[in-house]
Amino acid sequence: MGSTSPPKGCGSSISSIFYNLCDLTTVWGVVVEAVATAGVVTSFVLFIVLMACLPFVTDKKRKAMVALQAGILVFTLGLFGLTFAFIVGRYSTSCAARRFLFGVLFSGCLSCLMMHALWLALLQRGRGPRCWMFCLGALGLWMVEVIINTEWLITTVVRSSPGDEAAPDLSCSFDNLDFVMALIYVMVLLVAAVVMSVPTVTHKQKQWRRDGAFILVTGLFTLVIWVTWIVMYLHGNQVVGSPSWDDPTLAIALVSNAWVFLFFYSIPEISLLTKEDPDQEPLDDGDHVYPTRSLVYDNILKEPETRPQNMYIENKAFSMDEPTVSIRPESPYGSYNGQMRSCVYQPTEIALMAKGLRINQEAMLPRARTPSLNPGCVGSLPRSHVSLPS
Repeated sequence: MGSTSPPKGCGSSISSIFYNLCDLTTVWGVVVEAVATAGVVTSFVLFIVLMACLPFVTDKKRKAMVALQAGILVFTLGLFGLTFAFIVGRYSTSCAARRFLFGVLFSGCLSCLMMHALWLALLQRGRGPRCWMFCLGALGLWMVEVIINTEWLITTVVRSSPGDEAAPDLSCSFDNLDFVMALIYVMVLLVAAVVMSVPTVTHKQKQWRRDGAFILVTGLFTLVIWVTWIVMYLHGNQVVGSPSWDDPTLAIALVSNAWVFLFFYSIPEISLLTKEDPDQEPLDDGDHVYPTRSLVYDNILKEPETRPQNMYIENKAFSMDEPTVSIRPESPYGSYNGQMRSCVYQPTEIALMAKGLRINQEAMLPRARTPSLNPGCVGSLPRSHVSLPS
């Protein structure tokens, strides 16, 4: 092996297990490596964008699902990274990573998708549980696959003695059928996510139908990819006579499914985070943001329309009682002092009635009259007041 010359594109110091990463004669390794690297960068950028958009999310319901969306991005980033384990050659570390992380990463993505679909289904019937309950649900579903794969890893690695020469290859000695059968739980999660997202497409609110459509399309594409790679991995490669295509089949399935998660779920969901709710009325939003401004503005608009004529009549009632002599001509706008009409004193009906009663009482009381100095008017005085000379 040591005397074998490295393939084109690889240096002499590179180990043979890494030839697929640089071999230009076998193009699949270089292409899948480039696509996986772009996926790692894209997943990381989308995660940063998701965290940056969090303070600008105004819809509390969408904000509640950010944790699940961030979890899908993290697991998708892991899927792109796991692709390199299928590109390199088989050895103890790469085989253990393949067997353990394949189901763990996929179960994480599908658990978050299923919890999102469940949240949409419960939202259609009414107010569902809180966000942390769905996060715990996704964590619990994911931990089941972690426990299953951990059990396999322990029984496979610990079963071999440390001094055995076959120990490094023991983790790679599993059949294709065993690898597929170990992923039955992941398949159940995939079917559950697809079935649960079907009712959400006909959601009562149009804004949530798109979320249900994203989950359904992502689940259907994932289902097609899984059926394809399982058929090729179990039967197709043996029929064609190229069992060496097992690793490329799994690597292509990983990177293609990871891009499906990004294109059909993560990117559309992030684009909807900062959009306003089309079903929400603009007036309600203004009342919540500017409650004081709205009330004052409404009073200003409504106050002049309520009593424009009454103000004129009531002020005129006071002016009729006590006439004033004006030397200069008065302007019709002279009484305006720049204050709001609501701030000027306006007499009530009780005050007007009391004022009128006082005026009537003064009119009914007799008033004293001074005697006239005209002699012809003596007869008009009472006789008790006139004394004749003796």
